[in-house]
Amino acid sequence: VQLQASGGGLVQPGGSLRLSCAAPGFTLDDYAIGWVRQAPGKEREGVSCISYSDDSTYYADSVKDRFTISRDNAKNTVYLQMDSLRPEDTAVYYCAAHGSGRCRGLFVSQYAYWGQGTQVTVSS
Repeated sequence: VQLQASGGGLVQPGGSLRLSCAAPGFTLDDYAIGWVRQAPGKEREGVSCISYSDDSTYYADSVKDRFTISRDNAKNTVYLQMDSLRPEDTAVYYCAAHGSGRCRGLFVSQYAYWGQGTQVTVSS
């Protein structure tokens, strides 16, 4: 199972980016998909997760009301829409998955499969 994260870049504070997580070769709608980020010198942090079983979603308090996770099963892609970006959102963002269907909150340890990461830099 391979995940491909894309859509990162450099954006000014207050700007927006949309990250995409694609999975060539397997069907994402059988999996719970999450986004995890890691800032320099910090541990990985669960940002958001969407369940396959009921499309329930989870967000870290730090991104609630600014980030939106969604899935498009027809395109086999999960998105993370990031609005009102702040410098503290700067990190490498990874998409990750596990096959049990339902998110276990935002625990990083729940994921069995990982993408390569995409850099998000928020700076003026």
